[in-house]
Amino acid sequence: MKKEIRVVKDGAMQVTTVDERWYCRDGTNTVTGLPEMQFVPSVTWIAGHYPKGIGFYKWLADKGWDEAEAIKSAAGDKGSRVHHAIVDLLDGGAVQMDAKYAAGDEPAQELSLEEYDCLRAFSDWWKTFEPVTVARELTVFNAEFDYAGTVDWVGYFQKPPKGFVEGPWLLDWKTSKDVWPEHELQVSGYDHSDDIRSLLRTPARLGILQVGYRRNKAGWKLTPVEDQFPLFLAAKQIWAKECEGQVPHKKDYPLSVTLAKP
Repeated sequence: MKKEIRVVKDGAMQVTTVDERWYCRDGTNTVTGLPEMQFVPSVTWIAGHYPKGIGFYKWLADKGWDEAEAIKSAAGDKGSRVHHAIVDLLDGGAVQMDAKYAAGDEPAQELSLEEYDCLRAFSDWWKTFEPVTVARELTVFNAEFDYAGTVDWVGYFQKPPKGFVEGPWLLDWKTSKDVWPEHELQVSGYDHSDDIRSLLRTPARLGILQVGYRRNKAGWKLTPVEDQFPLFLAAKQIWAKECEGQVPHKKDYPLSVTLAKP
């Protein structure tokens, strides 16, 4: 499917298309006072408009557009499958080596050894920090600045190693080998959402957990990041300029299709 609509929590849906992502929730028209669905852009869509830096553009020039897009697509599918498997682990399940997970429009397929190794690394990290989960896969909104997103994990560490305080922590899982500025903007946007501030009543400590990390023996790396909310808002201004006039694609569909005459 080119478009996915799914309920993410009471009164809210996520609408996904090929090149954009919106969240929507029940609201009230400010002019008529009548109920209506209100659409806001996602945190990841906004953060993706932040300049990626000279290193990215050198990589893009070296690979060429088509190859770069193929690499990014494959990396995105890998990240999606690992993400879905991590959710199952957080819910108390066991993920078998031959488990199958879907990514995007593709059918479910068996985890690759590289993807399975990401889960092993996540398990090792979990046993090291002994986290306590407050929320996972939490959909959050910011009414003042009109955006929304889905937080990977919020919680505390029972045994934080030296250099890590107890929290609360807000983490985003990544399978990339680098932490990019837009990753920092993502968690900053989540932290300033109404739902996180209501849940924790205090700013969270922010971090990016890379699993399947190849630059150390542990296979994972947790990087604390500073709050970059002003830069997130700057990226939102860029998003507003670049995406001006874009609206979610809407089309009515029948509940079923048949060749029989009415």
